[in-house]
Amino acid sequence: MDDLLAGPADVAAGLAVHGADAVDRSARVALVAHDVPARLAAKDPTLWGPGAEAAARTRLGWLDTHCRSRELLPQLAELTAELGDLDHVVLAGPGGVTLAAEVIADCLGRPLTVLDTADPGPVRAALADRPTRTVLVLAGRDLDRTTDAHLRAFRQSWHDAGPEAARHVVVVTPPGSALEALADELGAVVIPTDPEADGHWSALTATGLVPAALAGAPVTELLDEAAALAGALDRVRDNPGLALGAAVGAAADDGRATVALVPDGTGLDGLRHWAGALLAAATGGRVLTVPAESPDAPGAVGPDVLTVGLGGALVAGVGPGVAADLAVNGPLGAQFLTWEYAAAIAAVTLRVDPFAEPAGTPGDDEAAPAGGPSSVDGAIEVYAPTGAPTDLAGALRWLTDGLDADEHLAVTAYLDRRVDATVAGLRPLLARAAGRPVTFGWGPRHPHHSDGRARHLQITGAVTDDLDVPGRPYTFAELQAAQAADDRRALAGRERPVLRLHLTERAAGVAQLLDTAGRTRT
Repeated sequence: MDDLLAGPADVAAGLAVHGADAVDRSARVALVAHDVPARLAAKDPTLWGPGAEAAARTRLGWLDTHCRSRELLPQLAELTAELGDLDHVVLAGPGGVTLAAEVIADCLGRPLTVLDTADPGPVRAALADRPTRTVLVLAGRDLDRTTDAHLRAFRQSWHDAGPEAARHVVVVTPPGSALEALADELGAVVIPTDPEADGHWSALTATGLVPAALAGAPVTELLDEAAALAGALDRVRDNPGLALGAAVGAAADDGRATVALVPDGTGLDGLRHWAGALLAAATGGRVLTVPAESPDAPGAVGPDVLTVGLGGALVAGVGPGVAADLAVNGPLGAQFLTWEYAAAIAAVTLRVDPFAEPAGTPGDDEAAPAGGPSSVDGAIEVYAPTGAPTDLAGALRWLTDGLDADEHLAVTAYLDRRVDATVAGLRPLLARAAGRPVTFGWGPRHPHHSDGRARHLQITGAVTDDLDVPGRPYTFAELQAAQAADDRRALAGRERPVLRLHLTERAAGVAQLLDTAGRTRT
């Protein structure tokens, strides 16, 4: 890593990308020959081909949304002052919408409660934490069933406690959306977000900035950092986004289609989750991203892996003796714009539409109940797919041993991210056993951009303290179970094998699962 950092770097506005030319210089040369840096900076919608042109015409606002977002600052200052006594900020919305704000708060050390799950545990905890001092931020275009359940639960809580509900709700949504119409009915504050920068591309819009600002994050600094970098976007040299995107795209074209994102110990650790989600979505699954726990974690390096270290310091290593192909270091606002630009560049190199919606995205409709378990082992019920062993250890070995050279394992946990957090330790254990990439995510946030080359492990858990959804004929646990079942049904429809493990007692089940996985070997 020290040799990498000693070599040439692309630097702008305090952000540096080291090692890009060592990965592949020819891709950057080809991009420059076609004037791609300047064309992208000028919002040329033809860069990704005729099939993507129509969508690209209305999806490139992220390139300069940091300028328009400055118009929000006076309103944010006024709103923050008005809600001064509401010091518990809760953000509710789909995972792809809430992730950027969560990363901002996490990286800058500000308290923000994020609800993108129907698991009753975190919902109950959020309801119990200073209910009369809570502001609920709803983000997205529509009110999906999960966010609807959150809103209903909080409105019931405020009704019971006495305060007016409208004052406690802030809605962040594009103009003309269904959520805006609902906000008008509620009498809630509405802050419009940029309609041309949505989903994972919305980090520097109201979607990312409003919840973070209400939580006390210095969002003006983020906009300043992005603005300082923006002048480099049309350059052919010292353009970090160009260097990063060209390297990622070229590596994927050359068979290194897994990008391991590792923290380098200098801060911004949570950024790898947002960057990974953006890059996977923008490349339509051509790039598999693995946010690894550390530089030496299983799956962080390998012959078909591009290892990228992320950090806040301009020059930093990722640890002694650890090989990293790229290092991306710099302030958070500049990081957001750099990764967005890099994702778009990688899509050009790979000849894919960066704004295409993934086909068959699982929804949250009701699903038919599954049959009984294949076996029960301690605190774990095993629901094995056809042809797989029915015992716990055998089923896990079947998952890890059966991966082809172009496959990976995707683990999704429909559990409580706080109380059941240790289950995330399953990822490196299974990666070590499989010798193939393993991803981990929390349902229903975890996207399935690469289902065509994945096996799936879904983990669900028993609920001992359920919570009614006010005004609806179901509970939060029933809603979560329906989401998990619909996820399995969607994957089965794509003929992807899914092993489901249900924890009948969560703490004991997690401990047992980690122990069993730790004894699984290739």
